[in-house]
Amino acid sequence: MAVRSQENQATHQLSGWDLSALLPADPDSNGSGSTPSPAAVEESLAQVEEDIAAFEALRDHLSPQMEPHALVSALQRYENITAQLYRLGAYGSLWFSADTLAPDALTFSNRMQQVLTEMQNRMLFFSLWWKGLDDEDAEALLPDPANHPDFRHYLQELRLFKPYMLEEDSEQIINVKDTNGIDALITIYTMLTNRLEFELEVDGEVKRMTRGEAMAYVYSSDPDMRAAAYRSIHSVYKEEAPILAQIYINRVRDWHNENVTLRSFDSPIAVRNLTNDVPLEAVDALLEVARRNAPLFQRYFELKANWLGMEKLRRYDIYAPLAGSSREVPYEDAVELVLDTFKRFDLDFAAKAQRVFDDNHIDSEVRKGKRSGAFCATVLPSITPYVLLNYTNKVRDVATIAHELGHAVHSMMAEHHSLLTQHSSLPLAETASVFAEMVMNDQLLAEEKDPLVRREILAASVDDIYATVMRQAFFVIFEKEAHDAILRNASPQELDRIYLENLQEQFGDSVELPDEFQYEWVSIPHIYHTPFYCYAYSFGQLLVLSLYRRYQQEGNAFKPGYLNMLATGGSARPQQILESAGIDMTDSNFWQAGFDVIRDMIDELEAMTLS
Repeated sequence: MAVRSQENQATHQLSGWDLSALLPADPDSNGSGSTPSPAAVEESLAQVEEDIAAFEALRDHLSPQMEPHALVSALQRYENITAQLYRLGAYGSLWFSADTLAPDALTFSNRMQQVLTEMQNRMLFFSLWWKGLDDEDAEALLPDPANHPDFRHYLQELRLFKPYMLEEDSEQIINVKDTNGIDALITIYTMLTNRLEFELEVDGEVKRMTRGEAMAYVYSSDPDMRAAAYRSIHSVYKEEAPILAQIYINRVRDWHNENVTLRSFDSPIAVRNLTNDVPLEAVDALLEVARRNAPLFQRYFELKANWLGMEKLRRYDIYAPLAGSSREVPYEDAVELVLDTFKRFDLDFAAKAQRVFDDNHIDSEVRKGKRSGAFCATVLPSITPYVLLNYTNKVRDVATIAHELGHAVHSMMAEHHSLLTQHSSLPLAETASVFAEMVMNDQLLAEEKDPLVRREILAASVDDIYATVMRQAFFVIFEKEAHDAILRNASPQELDRIYLENLQEQFGDSVELPDEFQYEWVSIPHIYHTPFYCYAYSFGQLLVLSLYRRYQQEGNAFKPGYLNMLATGGSARPQQILESAGIDMTDSNFWQAGFDVIRDMIDELEAMTLS
């Protein structure tokens, strides 16, 4: 592992983040950097109220006969108001993520959600008017692609939702209902799960820890420790399962009632597909190919059991390190390693990642009450993205840094676009993050001479690919079955059974499945927060495997096209972006090509073991 130079010693330390780019801090908050200035909050709310009142005056001037430049002017005002709302909403969300147990954070977040819902409802007339136009009238009003390409694309994307829109009063009622109903319920889910503590005996001492801290031990070289960590986690979730399952059942019913019953979507997953702008044929092809390739990972788990000297892997063991390494990586070393790897790939890529640290937009330390896991939040094109980590000094945490910084760089590559088109479609949102992980692993393999360590690095990469491709695809397969079952009045126990059968299909006879894993599904935040989100991970990983193969073959010649893809952000349709790269997302052969790369990696691992 690379060693930091003396001049870089102690450059990067575990810390919280600075939210002052969104709102200035309260000078009377006794040193707490998260509490916003009340005066700044009220000033921001007053300004956005004034701007929305002026925007509402446009209602009577919207017509098919208006000039295209007048529509552009309206969009500019709409974008400005949206930016102000994003600042306020993001502050509440990020503050709450940093401390889900802080009453002030929850109060502020809830207040902002209420205010933002009201203000967005007052602007709703604009998008509904646009979606309600006849196709011919809308086409005549579209902005000039040479001068306003982002606005043009944004308006075209809005038109995709025309068949599913309701009357303005109904849309406003849904927004208010969501804020005080399902969104509030999901906030309660977040609070319930982030308050949980898990007991685990470490070095003879029973410790109470967060889920993120407990999960670090599932990668232990000690099989008893791995089992103990999983048992501790699932025993707690088993106790919470009756409540968490009811939250999920109500999430599913609310999703169906709004989107299928009221809006007339064909299916629950069709909502996500339209939001992602990905055709159903592509999603069906992806999930079908994933199911077909379950035996590939089953073969890998059988090989891994042999490498570990076990007759069969237990579900506790699938992420076990091969070399029995207990190596830990201090945070500052991990950051320098990731940034150095990025520099080797592209200097601008690395410079953008460095901005996250320079602006202190990263929350890396583990704290009770802090949201578990990791994410990157892009607020505005003019603001460096925010990254949340829970760094525990494990080697795998290094990959998490690379992944989340990849997201941040992706956003910054597209920061020249409008706020309305900066964000890429969800399935393409993993294009930079997963690629960044692979670049880093490739660099580690190139520098490492010890064959056992090389094998461990490659095996860890395959483990991560399993978690990103197969595991996530089967989450979505479970969601599809769970949504159908709940509408047939399935009980929580039936959902447990469906999830266990889902695991059995994934692992076949290659892995022993303890019964407590039937409760795992209630611990998966994405299925609560963003139904059917998870296929984006599988999509992104398999896409990147294909792109990375090209990078290995083409070298520097590959970079301009790839970086241009990132810089496109959400200013073009995903199908258009991929077709320009020669990719047909509806073709099963494309997805199979990604699995073929995985097969090559497993073959290489097997050859390492035999040599």
